[in-house]
Amino acid sequence: MVQATAAKTKSDTYTPRLKKLYVDEIAKQLKDELNLSNIHDAPRLEKIVINVGLGRAKDDKRLLEVAENTLIKITGQKPVQTVAKQSIASFKLREGSKIGLKVTLRDSRMYEFADRFINLVLPRLRDFHGVSAQSFDKQGNYSIGLGDQSVFPELSYEETATPHGLQVVLAVKSKSPHHARALLEKFGVPFEKEGVR
Repeated sequence: MVQATAAKTKSDTYTPRLKKLYVDEIAKQLKDELNLSNIHDAPRLEKIVINVGLGRAKDDKRLLEVAENTLIKITGQKPVQTVAKQSIASFKLREGSKIGLKVTLRDSRMYEFADRFINLVLPRLRDFHGVSAQSFDKQGNYSIGLGDQSVFPELSYEETATPHGLQVVLAVKSKSPHHARALLEKFGVPFEKEGVR
């Protein structure tokens, strides 16, 4: 009983490094740099959604298991299956078919994943010159697509033998993509230099 209480207290007091950095420093810096009237107007990370599209999974059930294992290992959460909302004959797709997996991370797990993704995974990409600044939508959400899962250090060689791509969407609450980019730069996201390709 005493051990359970001690463990609970320890997890309650733990704050991810990136979250602490945001609360203590980044939010105040963004308020000043972006000329915002209130610190609560500063852009902030709301959630991270990791998607794996499995168009081939209808023919290969093993791919579904591999992708599910990948998402569990890299996020610590069990993924939700996504299904087709309508039938499309040219894609040989039927309504209700399993077409992918997704995980939504919030709060501490979100900050932990963002920290690992920015500081460990992105630098491991082959021929990496920075992420594209063109991948923001109008709301300021940012998407990064990865060709295969082997860049994640949590996965063993055997677990990357069946490659599959995935997409990481950083959902940022901000007034514009410019504000969202300012937040991601503070987090350490390496944007590619203008004119480098």
